[in-house]
Amino acid sequence: MNDRPWLAHYDKGVPQTIEYPKAPLFHFLENAAEKYPDRACTIFKGAVISYKEMNTRTDHMAAALVELGVKKGDRVGIFMPNTPQFVIAYFGILKAGGVVVAVNPTYPPDEVITPVDDANIEIMFTLTKFYPILTAVRKRSKLKRIIVSNIKETLPPITSLLFTLVKEKKEGHHLEALEDGDVWMKDLLKKHENSPRPKVDISPDDIALFQYSGGTTGVPKGAVALHRNVVANTLQIKSWMPTLEEGREVVLMGIPLFHVYGMVAGMNFAMTNGASMVMVPNARDLKDVLQNISKYKATIFPGVPLLYNAINNHPDVKAGKYDLSSIKACISGSAPLMRETKEQFEKLTGGRVFEGYGLSEAPTATHCNPLQGVNKTGSIGMPLPDVEVKIISLDDGETELPQGEIGEVALHGPQVMKGYHNMPTETANSMRQLKDGKTWLFTGDIARMDEDGYFYIVDRKKELIKPGGFQVWPREVEEAISAHPKVLEVGVGGIPDPNRGETVKAWIVTKPGETLTVEELKAFCKEHLAPYKVPTHYEFRTELPKTTVGKILRRELVRQHKESAN
Repeated sequence: MNDRPWLAHYDKGVPQTIEYPKAPLFHFLENAAEKYPDRACTIFKGAVISYKEMNTRTDHMAAALVELGVKKGDRVGIFMPNTPQFVIAYFGILKAGGVVVAVNPTYPPDEVITPVDDANIEIMFTLTKFYPILTAVRKRSKLKRIIVSNIKETLPPITSLLFTLVKEKKEGHHLEALEDGDVWMKDLLKKHENSPRPKVDISPDDIALFQYSGGTTGVPKGAVALHRNVVANTLQIKSWMPTLEEGREVVLMGIPLFHVYGMVAGMNFAMTNGASMVMVPNARDLKDVLQNISKYKATIFPGVPLLYNAINNHPDVKAGKYDLSSIKACISGSAPLMRETKEQFEKLTGGRVFEGYGLSEAPTATHCNPLQGVNKTGSIGMPLPDVEVKIISLDDGETELPQGEIGEVALHGPQVMKGYHNMPTETANSMRQLKDGKTWLFTGDIARMDEDGYFYIVDRKKELIKPGGFQVWPREVEEAISAHPKVLEVGVGGIPDPNRGETVKAWIVTKPGETLTVEELKAFCKEHLAPYKVPTHYEFRTELPKTTVGKILRRELVRQHKESAN
């Protein structure tokens, strides 16, 4: 059997293997600044920071951090949405020899404390709007100093003035003063405006990132990525799209930068191409997303199926009010991409939407459908260059299964993490040596591979539903229900049942203006699913709980059901 059948189906120009530079992650920014100094690095509400200026500002920020006491290997937090300040903080930390720990700025204090204390974060970047959260965190954690920026500091002058007059106080951005020891980001940059990048010896084997899991599977785990891991994955993603024009692309940055998907497939990928990043702080603001695509002629749009689906169904899009024809390529990740969503978005834009797969432990992508070749419905595509994949038996956890059989996905490649921070047992469970002598990352995802080397995710290992002893994968039921023309979103999970032990429940959001009954939906399911897979319980909602990158939180739906049942 050919152990890498996917290589025969790579697009023209995609290499089978890549030579990776022995350089730290920030070399992407430095290279772009040298090749495209005047090209826009970030565009935010009309304000432009060039690559040359971004490289300079991050040098200044690195010098400031060193003066504040940041030493090589220290973990520094970022608590921000997608803004130019995030980019400045991110590369400033790396250039100072620090480790980036980006945290979701919508988290309440209780959820911020875990990564702060686990990673031993003493300094954290934020915006004025989120400052009260971090001051509350500091009282109960290891956090000592907060570096603060007002979002208006990177707005154009007129927009900044209007923001001050109309929105600053109303939307919670105004701050009279900082607490003792905290500093303004703009003051640090001003103080060090003549400072070069600090002379810190940073090697590819030094730690670059801690990425904490998004909470879909339990206790957050800090995946530790080395500089070489992130460099490798960035170049793997770049290699997958050989037809893109370096120095001419525009990336719509709606995917959160505090997640590795946004960091690697968005920001770092953009820098390898000298692409401009249009910063969108909140991708749920569809008007802002659509205006930015139309105004700045975005060509690359990494996103999630829920976002593409929302655009497909937006009344202004249906009315033809926005020009989306500039879009060339959309990498869809974090959740299954339904055929209808893909085809409708491609018809709207003329671009190509292709599904990928990845995880925080291999930040971020390991598989992708081809940009030009065959996209198989339901498939996450093929492994990227230099990624090895095995389907491992669920019975013994070590036997490699042949094509077509279902088992756990195990990965080996240059982007795979070092391990989990402070979790030796979890690390040992996830990263195991097999008979070939290599260490493999066991993903917890269940999948099969077809004869061409395309992979199909069946579901999460931990989310298997067992009604009456049968095995039901939530994703399979979700895909069946999603095919109903009136369904917008669906989540499926297992709930307690006195007779079957566990039974299948579906939570549904209908498309705007549509009505759907339980009887109608149950009849549809009976036509498309085996009897034991048909949900016995249905609940209609206006929205479903999701992670910040658009994954439906099945565990949360089940938890809510159990709470309401008690």
